[in-house]
Amino acid sequence: MTDPAIQEEILGELGKLDLAEQKRVLAFARALVTRELKGVPGRDLLRFAGAFAGEDLKEMVRIIEEDCERVDLNEW
Repeated sequence: MTDPAIQEEILGELGKLDLAEQKRVLAFARALVTRELKGVPGRDLLRFAGAFAGEDLKEMVRIIEEDCERVDLNEW
């Protein structure tokens, strides 16, 4: 199913990009079309419920919040 209005808007935006950027958009679009969904249904993960102690989970959350949610504006 396609939406002609969305396609037209995408083409309009695409026309504003240089050739290298257009190639990146094409590669991205192809990746979206060809990607295989990977994963495990949630019901298959239920056997792991309770595998971690509550204190361990709190520590993991704390570490993620401290170390993974920071943005380094100079990284790029």
